[in-house]
Amino acid sequence: MTITITGSGAEPAPHTRPRLVLAICCMSLLIVGMDTTIVNVALPSIRRDLGASVSALQWTTAAYTVVLASLLMLGGSTADRLGRARVFKFGLALFTVASLACSLAPGIEWLIAFRVLQGAAGAMLNPVAMSIIRNTFEDPRQRAQAIGVWGAVVGISMALGPVLGGVLVGPSWRAVFWVNIPIGLAAIALTARFVPESRAPRARRIDPVGQVLVIVMLASLTSAIIEGSNLGWGSPAILALAVTAGVSLVTLVRYELHRADPLIEPRFFASRPFSAAAVIAVAAFAAFGGFLFLNTLYLQEVRGLSPLSAGLCTLPLAAITIVVSPISGHIVGTRGVRGPLVLGGLGIGAGSLMLASLGAHTSLLWVLAAYCVFGLGFGAVNPPITNTAVSGMPPSQAGVAAAVATTSRQVGLTLGVAVLGAVATARVHGSLHDQLASASHPAWWLIVALGAAIVALGLAASTPAAHASAELTAARLYEAPQEA
Repeated sequence: MTITITGSGAEPAPHTRPRLVLAICCMSLLIVGMDTTIVNVALPSIRRDLGASVSALQWTTAAYTVVLASLLMLGGSTADRLGRARVFKFGLALFTVASLACSLAPGIEWLIAFRVLQGAAGAMLNPVAMSIIRNTFEDPRQRAQAIGVWGAVVGISMALGPVLGGVLVGPSWRAVFWVNIPIGLAAIALTARFVPESRAPRARRIDPVGQVLVIVMLASLTSAIIEGSNLGWGSPAILALAVTAGVSLVTLVRYELHRADPLIEPRFFASRPFSAAAVIAVAAFAAFGGFLFLNTLYLQEVRGLSPLSAGLCTLPLAAITIVVSPISGHIVGTRGVRGPLVLGGLGIGAGSLMLASLGAHTSLLWVLAAYCVFGLGFGAVNPPITNTAVSGMPPSQAGVAAAVATTSRQVGLTLGVAVLGAVATARVHGSLHDQLASASHPAWWLIVALGAAIVALGLAASTPAAHASAELTAARLYEAPQEA
């Protein structure tokens, strides 16, 4: 895999302030995470202002997450080669400029294009920030706590997005992108002042074939899901996209198995905790992405709430996530991942089950209660994902494993919006106001199933046999040539 974090790739500078470096890295995570969800509450306004279709709205969200997921590992490897602080600053600058461009987009096609640019910039931030954290915190316990904070901020940033978006979209939907500009500029200045430069002793070779296959696979799969309801699921174009995605996946696996420096390290998946963490990340964030997408349309299109009111309705979800995430991170650092993972799956499933019979006149208090329960689950599940992924991994491979977990999160968000959005709108043949609530019922049951899967995987990932598989995988990785 191309994104690596080496245990001794760069010693922290003598005057490095670890907590400040962690805060700076979390600032980048804040804007990248918020932009996966802050646009959701602005979607109805974008639809009216730019004349966008529902599929175009899905692409406004998916274009960002597809590109981000596709390029995360390339961003990490580039930073290992050219310098982490340097690439981090460039990513912050590009993200800031792309955010300004999004706010000025004259049409939906331009907005989607600028969201692609945002995703490319975000891919230079998350994995590189994790590399910086890994090289700043040398003590294993402090490092685990820092990773716990990092995982908590992931959930917090995404939960804050709809609330902040509801406040900002009042004057114009374009304002949701303005918030990134001051944060990005501040992070650039602080990085230049306090974050030391570091590189990997031996950066892995770039894997252009693997990178192209990942992009083709994710883009074709997402396109097939989003456009299927418009073109027909059995149409030649959709079938061609599905075949392309499948062939790309098979080719990627076969190619990576025979490559010395693979983009995706197949040996990692012999570790049950690692494999479980990747699937849990996809499931949890697919649930979260679909949950926000559906509720944004429901609150504004069905119930007729203003963007501000819709954003405020998600405040309970955000508040519960903000409270629970740090607690979950602390529990992970002291008692392990099983409890938070099980609680996370139960909360996600129960919150969605409460909306499985959602109607246009369902009590708003009941809807808000469902948001609270879902927020409890999402706040609990996110911090242990990274820790589960890196469980037992050698220090030189911890960042690689964390990068896969981050990529899995973005893949989950992409699939959640695409799949659950397609399921919910497949039976809508008139106005969203009249049909969306009842048409969304199958989508809520799918999210319930995702919650159940998280519980099962959380239990399976924390057994003695699972820990033994992680130790065996780590031993094999130690025996293989490593960066350091």
